[in-house]
Amino acid sequence: MFLAAFPSVVLAFEPLTDGAEFRRLVFGNDLTRLGVRLQVREDGRITGSGLGQPVTGEWEWRDGYFCRTLFWDGDDLGADCQLVLRDGDRLRFVTERGAGMGANFSIR
Repeated sequence: MFLAAFPSVVLAFEPLTDGAEFRRLVFGNDLTRLGVRLQVREDGRITGSGLGQPVTGEWEWRDGYFCRTLFWDGDDLGADCQLVLRDGDRLRFVTERGAGMGANFSIR
């Protein structure tokens, strides 16, 4: 019912499958979300912090998906290939190639 009242909120995100476009958007910028600030770097590293703890990892663009490994404060969060959706200066990363949970980030 709630989503039916605001369909444009749900439909605003569109798939981002072009790795070059993804790189253009994120390189040199921060991805931010509720106490999380990450940098997706040109050299394949992910750096930043989440709730005051260090975040590190590695990434690559593979078959239209953002594939990454991630560690938060030394804890292994595992590997995952994620569907990336875009709405202006916001990106939504959806786990399990789009079948799992999503998280929205602002590009800053």
